Amino acid sequence: MARILITSALPYINGIKHLGNLAGSMLPADVYARFQRARGNEVLYICATDEHGTPAELAAAQAGQPVAQYCAEQHEIQHTIGRAFGLSWDWFGRSSSRHNRDLTQHFAHRLEKNGLIEERVDQMIYSHTDGRFLPDRYVEGVCPHCAYEKARGDQCDNCGSLLDPLDLINPYSAISGSRDLEVRDTRHLYLLQSKIQDRLRAWVDDKGAAWGPFTRSIACKHLDEGLIDRGITRDLSWGVPVAYQGVARSGLEGKVFYVWFDAPIEYIGATAEWAEATGGNWRAWWREDEGAADVRYVEFMGKDNVAFHTVSFPATLLGSGEPWKTVDTLKSFNWLNWYGGKFSTSSKRGVFMDAALEILPADYWRWHLTATSPEGSDSAFTWEQFAATINSDLANVLGNFVNRILKFTESKFEGQVPAGGQAGAVERALYARVDEAIAALTASLEAIEFRKSAQDVRQLWVIGNEYLQEAAPWTAIKTNPDRAAVAVRTALNLVALYARVSAPFIPYTAEIIARSVGEDDPSWPALLAASELARLPVGRPVKAPEVLFRKIEDEQIAEWMTRFGGA
Repeated sequence: MARILITSALPYINGIKHLGNLAGSMLPADVYARFQRARGNEVLYICATDEHGTPAELAAAQAGQPVAQYCAEQHEIQHTIGRAFGLSWDWFGRSSSRHNRDLTQHFAHRLEKNGLIEERVDQMIYSHTDGRFLPDRYVEGVCPHCAYEKARGDQCDNCGSLLDPLDLINPYSAISGSRDLEVRDTRHLYLLQSKIQDRLRAWVDDKGAAWGPFTRSIACKHLDEGLIDRGITRDLSWGVPVAYQGVARSGLEGKVFYVWFDAPIEYIGATAEWAEATGGNWRAWWREDEGAADVRYVEFMGKDNVAFHTVSFPATLLGSGEPWKTVDTLKSFNWLNWYGGKFSTSSKRGVFMDAALEILPADYWRWHLTATSPEGSDSAFTWEQFAATINSDLANVLGNFVNRILKFTESKFEGQVPAGGQAGAVERALYARVDEAIAALTASLEAIEFRKSAQDVRQLWVIGNEYLQEAAPWTAIKTNPDRAAVAVRTALNLVALYARVSAPFIPYTAEIIARSVGEDDPSWPALLAASELARLPVGRPVKAPEVLFRKIEDEQIAEWMTRFGGA
């Protein structure tokens, strides 16, 4: 049994997340976690709300709430919606926890002790209108690299370049919009990434082979350009105080650590929260000298987060000089776009998770977002494609098979798994195809390839429909009841199999399918279809569920286009 630690990018606290956030980190992490649990492995899937920094302060101010209250409420909202989507986090923590505070201060202390943190007199933008220094995300302007007009002071969302507020052209305050700005001196701590670049390069060369070319290219791009020393403190009131063991660092009173310094540490902090709540041992997952050496650590995130997790966070872990677990596999995703532009939390552009659940159950979204995952390139969400995916895959292929065979069993075999007959050539051909399909699906999920895995599980559903057409029990029952019984019994076992292989993708529906044939075994099927398709005992009652997936009609698409916008 393997031990697998899974983390997905921490969702910002500033409002309910959109489908792009779901598709680019949390959902694929959940699919993978569910698959590995079904394989019998020990899985710990950790996530949390990212609660510090400018987005939290700005959102709280807009909501007219104290930032701590705003974050507490939004955490509960995001947790509830994530659970409704079937996200099977083992723990969903908060970066404002005392565990993250203590760990962040611990890492800073270790880094400074190891000569990797330096205090500098920095120049920052001061807004006369706002009467305060403006940390990076409080400053917006034109990107010096691609001329994008709404680049933030820490990063350009258009080209992905990491920025400093002073790099921006024609900067303005994100709070007031004022351009009445000046550059003033202020004292801050810097993480000396330049001093650890060679060690990071060796680490990327060692680990990067398991990341895939897309992720590795992002990491190498930043290393090739030469790492810059990064400021890790900010002039904010909300965040982890710049202190060591509770004592404020002299000269930096009132400052906090930069959100991109403390947020990745929350992966460890949230695991410590989990341990406190459950009696688990968080150090056995994160300290290689205490058991984590045999852990496989897999991260999921969008491409805009890759630089921080292949450079900055590893610099923190490696630079501490302590035996912390570092990522083994980093699965990154491109963007899911919305009709020619980006989904955007700040601009309220696209479908958000709460609204998605208002119009359709979670499994509809889970399936489409996995089947069209933005892995190799950016992908575009359109209502037309969404409807086509649901109608073709879920309604016509899976739903039709399950309802068709169960209703036939109810009408012709008294709603029970029938006895009689022996498997023949048609079944033996089916066993070979099913074994091949399960092997392909298992390999795709082990390789963390989501579009491919969705295609593979759909192929399993297709095989069942083709078998049913060839075996034709509705015809055989007229002249050869035993042959019909074999076909029905085999097809009912396919229903049970489909519940198990579909559970990582559509867990709610998979549970309904399993109950329809009296099954509750969540384990992943073995590569032995002859036995897997003979599991249901003869005489067991079965019952057709309500229609599993209702087709999406043109009228619904028109309604949603009006509500959410589109082309």
